[in-house]
Amino acid sequence: MAKVQIIAGSKSDSEIVRKTEVVLKDTGVDYSVEYCSFHREPDRLREFVKKSDADVFICIAGLSAALAGAVAAMTKKPVIGVPVSAKLGGIDALLSIVQMPPGVPVACVGIDNGENAAHLAIRILNSNK
Repeated sequence: MAKVQIIAGSKSDSEIVRKTEVVLKDTGVDYSVEYCSFHREPDRLREFVKKSDADVFICIAGLSAALAGAVAAMTKKPVIGVPVSAKLGGIDALLSIVQMPPGVPVACVGIDNGENAAHLAIRILNSNK
């Protein structure tokens, strides 16, 4: 069972996914990776999140970066957003992740900083012990 579920909005986010995986692998945390765009596959994403038994979600996306907010709206589990520098230096993605409405909490790390997302997920998992 994956403790951390990484969801990336596009295969173009693979480099950030890889950075995230390195930290999780090095610390022995079970994880899995899924590529799913909220904009192109909302029903598939909804089903995937609903069926996931992961304890923490890491959502990696650029551009409007709605993925993390969408996942947070679908689960009560912790969600960490990683903005990707696809356009506008990643500021557009950063603001999309950070500016969630009340009741839809999403943690946000720095632009392209999948490593910190992994470290935060590990701390969340360890806080439950």
